[in-house]
Amino acid sequence: MFISGFTIARNVVKADYPIREAIYSILPLCDEIIVAIGKSEDDTLAYIKSFNEPKIKIIETIWDDNLREGGKVLALETDKAKFAINPKADWCLYIQADECLDDRSIAGLKLQLEKYKDNEKVEGLLFDYIHFFGSYNYVGDSRNWYRHEIRVVKNWPSITSYKDAQGFRIEGRKLKVKKANATIFHYGWVKNPAIQLEKLKQARKLWHSDEFIEKEYQNMQAFDFSQVDSLKAYNGHHPDVMKERITAQNWDFSYNTRRKNMTFKKRVLYAIEQLTGIRLGEYKNYDMQ
Repeated sequence: MFISGFTIARNVVKADYPIREAIYSILPLCDEIIVAIGKSEDDTLAYIKSFNEPKIKIIETIWDDNLREGGKVLALETDKAKFAINPKADWCLYIQADECLDDRSIAGLKLQLEKYKDNEKVEGLLFDYIHFFGSYNYVGDSRNWYRHEIRVVKNWPSITSYKDAQGFRIEGRKLKVKKANATIFHYGWVKNPAIQLEKLKQARKLWHSDEFIEKEYQNMQAFDFSQVDSLKAYNGHHPDVMKERITAQNWDFSYNTRRKNMTFKKRVLYAIEQLTGIRLGEYKNYDMQ
């Protein structure tokens, strides 16, 4: 069995993405990892080259900065990375620059990949998600955070990235998936508040004009983490690759987890989900098998 990892990167140093941790979290599973690096305003290319990891294969790309429709450029760049994967690969394991695979998932995930490798009715695997916010001690628990997403797909040319690289489609339809016994930790909202603002401005340029961004954030010096709708405390496991970054946290963030900044309707839906585990009306970017 041959497994190829793939990801995209641009200006990740400037916005302090944990891309090194992301790549190393999937390295034990992968025979190669394709990193599509867009032309950057920082040292992203040199930084990733400095990993000096033989499994990493870099392709250099140019992002279309005029394409600001729903973050579509992210999907286009993701496809560039996917299509650079070795043709002999059985599986493609996607990781975004602010995600890490739970290291406790690796052994079980490898068994699943072996099990479904030749099963054409299984086109991908669906991962559980934990979304950290503000610090490594809080996670989002409202409906604004997706609970599952596809991160492993078969190495078929017909499978392409969807919308803003949230998931995948095969010739326009949802993929048929099995649930992976694996979790992805999402750290995209855990940064020094000043850097979080820079990262947000950088990301929103994939949806909005420069003029909109300048007007929207002209009076902000740092991101205000307190405006989130709902968080819960977290004191559980983090992947080993994240330990150094977590220890180096250089800002303080605390939150009253009893505070719920929600409309009445969302409070009711939140309460139902907390009691039953069911998310009514949940968007599902996949077809479970």
